[in-house]
Amino acid sequence: MASQSRLPEAAEEGFKDAASYDAFRPSYPPEAVQAFLERLKIAEQDEAKIVEIASGTGKFTELLAQRPERFTVKAIEPHAGMRDKLGQKDLKGIQVIDGKADKMPVEDEWGDACIAAQAFHWFATQESLKEIERVLRPGAVFGGIWNIEDYNKPKDWEATTKWEQKLNDFVFSLDDGLPRFRHQKWKEVFDQHLPTNPVQVIKDTFTNSLPSFSLPLGEASTKWTVWLSEEALSSRLNTLSQIAVLDGEDREAFVKLFNEIIREDDVERNEKGEIAVHGQTFFFWTDRL
Repeated sequence: MASQSRLPEAAEEGFKDAASYDAFRPSYPPEAVQAFLERLKIAEQDEAKIVEIASGTGKFTELLAQRPERFTVKAIEPHAGMRDKLGQKDLKGIQVIDGKADKMPVEDEWGDACIAAQAFHWFATQESLKEIERVLRPGAVFGGIWNIEDYNKPKDWEATTKWEQKLNDFVFSLDDGLPRFRHQKWKEVFDQHLPTNPVQVIKDTFTNSLPSFSLPLGEASTKWTVWLSEEALSSRLNTLSQIAVLDGEDREAFVKLFNEIIREDDVERNEKGEIAVHGQTFFFWTDRL
């Protein structure tokens, strides 16, 4: 998303089937959600006000709406199809809004927390951080959370199995130059806030350019395993935008590779024939100063 007025074209195309995205993308483990909200200082905070950026079809928004704290959430989403899907759910306490990360129709210092679920890599820019700072009250917390299957992990994370590493290699082979979580470039936007020398510290003091968020980032993760049928695994893979856009010979090559990989010796199956798929829920948090 960067500082553009819309999603990158590849993402727009890849996410156009909002119904499939909603059906096949995973939800978040309860223990990870609880730990994340505790880091954001809104667990057990009744009627806390949350700005959720790039809410999508509401995979995380649904969990916020179900919480006992009775959160008030402004769910910001630029993609019309996903925004419509989220609106159809008519979630209690959720206001669905057309907007983007660097231009949110939210009042100054409105939020007690800001959340980006499965999305911050799309808009990790200084413009977005400045806007997030604007909509948060001082002392509020900004956090990002992702479900990351082993087949979509960063290169320096170890895969649980060889077959998942092979899928991970294939996913990396489809890189289109757009930033995904697995590239880890989203962290660089915070690195730009670190003063490199004492002279820079003095300059920032006098120009009021001190970091807007606490550093280093807090980080944590929760590992998980889910069991999926071959069809369900294929459908989940197809929610990745760079796979969703494959067609013709490229689509055929993917299907062939997928069918070969899921018959590898180290693919674990249960009595139903479902495949053990491994991953983790990763999240970070930082205080608005």
